[in-house]
This record gives sequence, structure tokens and C-alpha cells, in this order.
Amino acid sequence: MNETFTNIQDKATNFTADATTRVKSAMEKGSKGLEEFVAFSKDNIEAVVASGRVAAKGTEEIVKYATDYGRTSMEKANATAKQLAAVKSPTEFFQLQSELAKSSLEAFVGEAQKFGENYMKLLGEIAQPVQNRYAVAVEKVKTATSA
Repeated sequence: MNETFTNIQDKATNFTADATTRVKSAMEKGSKGLEEFVAFSKDNIEAVVASGRVAAKGTEEIVKYATDYGRTSMEKANATAKQLAAVKSPTEFFQLQSELAKSSLEAFVGEAQKFGENYMKLLGEIAQPVQNRYAVAVEKVKTATSA
């Protein structure tokens, strides 16, 4: 009977030691996983902040561009008014008006295209930090699922 009791006690001790080792290992893995999650989240926040900085700088550049364009347009409008005021005949007036309208339209289309290209480039630059974090997240998921 003593031998049976000792055998049971040894099994209980081994079970407890094994359970303690497993719990300790699980706690270490959980702690490491939490640390990785916190670091990953911190990097995500930094990516969003970086995107915000790019957006703010881009917005500032757009406002400057629009202001400069508006000023230039007003100067051109004043020059156009002076040209039209100096016209001596209706034929000359309509001819000049036609030329000015054509050049104004061409200039507007060129500026609109330039603005559109710059705007699309800015959107790509704003999205880039977040896209990079997305790529990291996808890679982590792939690594986790293949392990």
C-alpha cells in the first residue's frame, strides 16, 4: 500500500511539475505575443501619423499652388482686359477674343492635367506608409498560418 501511495504521489508530483512547465511556457509565449502586438500596433500608429504629415504638407502645397494660380489668372485677366480695351475695330476685337479664349482654354487644360497628376501622386504618397504596414501584416499572417 505504501508503494501505491508513493507511486500516486510521484505521478501527482510529475503531473504538477509538467503542468507548471506548460503554464510557464504558455505565459512566456503569451507575453512575447503581447509584446509583438504592442510593437506592431505602435508601428501602425506611426504609419498613420506619417500619412497625416504627408497629407498636411501636400495640402499646404495645393493651397500655395491654388493661390499662385489664382494670382497669375488675375494678372492675365487684367492684361487681357487692357488688350481688349486697346482694340480699334469689332473684327479685331472678335479675333483677339477668339485667340485669348483658345489660349486660356489650352492653359486651363494643361493646368488641370498637371494638378490631377500631382494630386494622384500625393494620394499615393499619403497611402504608402499604410500600405507598407498592410504588407507587413499580410506577411505576419502568412508566417503564422504556415507555422
